[in-house]
Amino acid sequence: MSIRLDNISKHFGKFQALSPLSLHIEDGEMIGLLGPSGSGKTTLLRIIAGLESANSGTIHFRDRDVTNVHVRDRRVGFVFQNYALFRHMTVADNVAFGLQVMERSQRPSQAEINKRVKQLLEIVQLGHLAGRYPEQLSGGQKQRIALARALATKPEVLLLDEPFGALDAKVRKDLRRWLRSLHDELGFTSVFVTHDQDEALELSDRVVVMSNGRIEQVDSPVELYAHPNSRFVFDFFGNVNQFKANWQQEQWKNGEAFVLPPFNETTQKNGQLYIRSHELSLSTKENSQASLPCEVVSINPVGAEVRVELSPIGWQTDELWEAKLSHRSLNEQSLKRGDQVFALPQVGYFFADDSHQAPEVIRWPFLAPGNLMFEI
Repeated sequence: MSIRLDNISKHFGKFQALSPLSLHIEDGEMIGLLGPSGSGKTTLLRIIAGLESANSGTIHFRDRDVTNVHVRDRRVGFVFQNYALFRHMTVADNVAFGLQVMERSQRPSQAEINKRVKQLLEIVQLGHLAGRYPEQLSGGQKQRIALARALATKPEVLLLDEPFGALDAKVRKDLRRWLRSLHDELGFTSVFVTHDQDEALELSDRVVVMSNGRIEQVDSPVELYAHPNSRFVFDFFGNVNQFKANWQQEQWKNGEAFVLPPFNETTQKNGQLYIRSHELSLSTKENSQASLPCEVVSINPVGAEVRVELSPIGWQTDELWEAKLSHRSLNEQSLKRGDQVFALPQVGYFFADDSHQAPEVIRWPFLAPGNLMFEI
């Protein structure tokens, strides 16, 4: 089921929750609505479901205009963050609930309901828990039951609001993989809300990044990460170091630090240079193309990488910088807390102060022979 939103807006009193926006979701796609709290993603999801009414615009499910269609007639399944299971009902009764309350003319027979509930519980791998009550289940099991209940009425669209927000990290990761596999197997169209970047990138065919009721960017996870089109998108995805670049004497300068940019009109101006932590090297020596002196503040092994926090020396930034190194790189050098090193950007993304365009991507050939550094 494809979904088309045209010029949808929403306000609550004087608060503009959604500025006019448009979005086209293809049949069978899994779309992630990603953004910080207050960005409008849950409001947009509820408007698609019919739980909220838009102040302007239209909604089409394939060729059917559902703008003014009641939620019960939209054939939409909705999964809430808090599961919303009925405590006094068994697992099987919870899954059957949506079928039991259908109008008599549309309601399946009791035998058909029992058969469908059994099939759904097998799909979510919880058939052995049919007679239990919600309070006897783990958080991950409750979420699977909520999903089975949403699928019971055979919706053409599945909507999920922060579906894994209440779960711990490992359960969340396992359920993400399971949901993606289920989506591909059953072929329904899915839209889910999240503020977790990893969740959005891992699950989605495309990610819709939202801010202040507007859509900032819509792209595949690979394209979104490789080509963020605004400072907001870059900032939101995190793991990025920022260098306030003041154009002086053919260099970007900040206090005693400098970076030599390529010589073209788009870079010879003031702006902000973004450098991802895994695209930053550390050297024991200065370089003619960049001098970003730092002191090592901490060294934190995290899984397969080591995160080194850096405090600038002689130049200003809003936060500590971070470089991600391999364990091998760390072991090859006697790097310790308090050492002075020089940060060397391998790839940078420059946003000029006077431009609202996508960033200029810049690469520096710092891996010169004889230049001692910790390689990422």
